[in-house]
Amino acid sequence: MSTSSLAIATDGLTKRFGDRVAVNSVDLKVKAGTAFGLLGPNGAGKTTLIRMLVGLANPSEGSIVLLGHRIPDEKLEALSMVGAIVEEPRFYPFMNGRENLEIVASLRSRRAMLNIDSALERVGLSQRAWDKVGGYSLGMRQRLGIARCLLVDPQLMILDEPMNGLDPPGILEIRALIRSLVEDGKTVLLSSHLLDEVEKTCDEVAILSQGSVLASGSLESILVGSGGRVGVRTSFNQQAMEILRSHEYVASIENDGKVLRVTLRGTDADYDRQVGVLARDLIQNGLDVYEISQERVSLESRFFEVTSVGNEAAASV
Repeated sequence: MSTSSLAIATDGLTKRFGDRVAVNSVDLKVKAGTAFGLLGPNGAGKTTLIRMLVGLANPSEGSIVLLGHRIPDEKLEALSMVGAIVEEPRFYPFMNGRENLEIVASLRSRRAMLNIDSALERVGLSQRAWDKVGGYSLGMRQRLGIARCLLVDPQLMILDEPMNGLDPPGILEIRALIRSLVEDGKTVLLSSHLLDEVEKTCDEVAILSQGSVLASGSLESILVGSGGRVGVRTSFNQQAMEILRSHEYVASIENDGKVLRVTLRGTDADYDRQVGVLARDLIQNGLDVYEISQERVSLESRFFEVTSVGNEAAASV
């Protein structure tokens, strides 16, 4: 992949704190114009990785290229095009939302000052701009943090746990805002431990555990990596189970009383051929096949599968 099509590229990125390795040889490739989810439990190394990306921490090893600029050598050039929230956004609670943005904008540029109204409107805070931030909900503070990022009209936005602690309406607001930013051509890297929200928000993900990336790529590639799963409904499911169990590439079968959920071995490339063989075998044995449909593996299932394998491997070293 051409580096010009990447908003973020890291190579062997590592951070040690004494004997503890917080980030372990991470190779991260984030395409421009996408929402990329950095997924992992608390303590996985997500915030440490983000701090290195924005120049708040120096790597022990490895390299970072942000929007075509090397960090830390060209940090100022890169960060002039980046908006970031690292951990929870902080504001002066006794000042209103607009005043908080004016303080930041005055330190950036005249252009940033001119962008205050549009940034507030973009995040839906125009009507609350004159209210003291101390009275804002957590979701409103998150949106004000994103407005602060938008003051410089960034090409890349890096958001650390932007949905953490939000109620369902607040999560919906942030999700819609992130997707609208991507539709405008911006790149958004967000970290989260909320599996369902990452699946609904992001185009690509990296699964991080104990400082290492265990899987990375498009959502589709991550989800099919655990093998295909097929829903099968026939005229006699009990007999169908006996037939399907005889196939070597059927890993397991679950019967919920209406549909057989069949997990297949092999890769995504094998899926069509295997499903064709199963359907033909069921029909040749006199069963009516009412339904055969591919079932999408959830990101939650894939996450626990990947992290359990990764943790077992780490424990055996």
